Amino acid sequence: MPGLIALILALATLFFVLFVMNAVGAAARKRHERVGERVKALALAGPDVSSQDIVRRSVLSEVPWFHRLLADMNWIRDFERVIRQAKMTGTPGMYVLLSAVLAVAGFGAAHLFTGSSLAALIAASLLGPLPVVRVYRRRAARMQNLQRQLPDALDLIARALKAGNTFAGGMRMVADEFADPIGPEFGITLDEINFGMDTEKALHNLMERVDSLDLKFFVVSVNIQRETGGNLSEIIGNTAALIRERFKIYGRIRILSAEGRISAIVLLAMPFAAAGVLYLIKPDYMLQLVTEPLGQLMVKSALVSMTIGYFIIRRLVNFKV
Repeated sequence: MPGLIALILALATLFFVLFVMNAVGAAARKRHERVGERVKALALAGPDVSSQDIVRRSVLSEVPWFHRLLADMNWIRDFERVIRQAKMTGTPGMYVLLSAVLAVAGFGAAHLFTGSSLAALIAASLLGPLPVVRVYRRRAARMQNLQRQLPDALDLIARALKAGNTFAGGMRMVADEFADPIGPEFGITLDEINFGMDTEKALHNLMERVDSLDLKFFVVSVNIQRETGGNLSEIIGNTAALIRERFKIYGRIRILSAEGRISAIVLLAMPFAAAGVLYLIKPDYMLQLVTEPLGQLMVKSALVSMTIGYFIIRRLVNFKV
């Protein structure tokens, strides 16, 4: 009977998530249709239309009351920026709602199977953040790809400047020759410049779209050159060399700290491996850790100690270059 209830709960959660995703998709399609209608209306209205009619409006959620609720939270704007940097679809409200659904489903399923509130809370805390964690991991992977592409892209711009091309021409070469993420991002910046935006403002927008310290070096060096003058190709070439040296230092640090990271993995995996082996050898002995109050206290203490130890080791081996 409890298994049937858990199955019904899981199916209900699945259908609810599919309903929410379908509703979000339908709302997105309607929004695209409205944008198309506005563009057509502007084309028919002529050149005297105010520019305020085509200002981009940020939507945190397709549900009006949920949008107003999220608008009062300061961190939601930062999360919206992370979604754009990860180049993922959907609004922040969708990910928040999906996290809440997964947390509730995990809590209910764990409570039905184990009857323990602590296990239910652990399941909710593990399942709830998964959508948000995926966004941040996708953003981190995309930014790492951009940082690997950046030195070669800057070298291409420097060589283009030495060959007599303009700065915009060098950026066009990067936009045409490089794949995502750096090619499309430079293409957006170049389009903004071609449509009349100031170069400094366009480069600032590039920094807002991309979370990369190395890219900030490039933008700052270009802005300084525009104010003080100098050989731009040499400045960009030196910036590319500086970024490559940072990569070399970071690689050496990764090698030197590899022992600490492997030690953390081994120390975290060893208790679970030992518990699994002992359970196969003598199940009654290990079940006392679940059935007896003292055993439950020991398990909780061990989990807390392992969590604290993990963050301490991570802090020791995580160096900023």
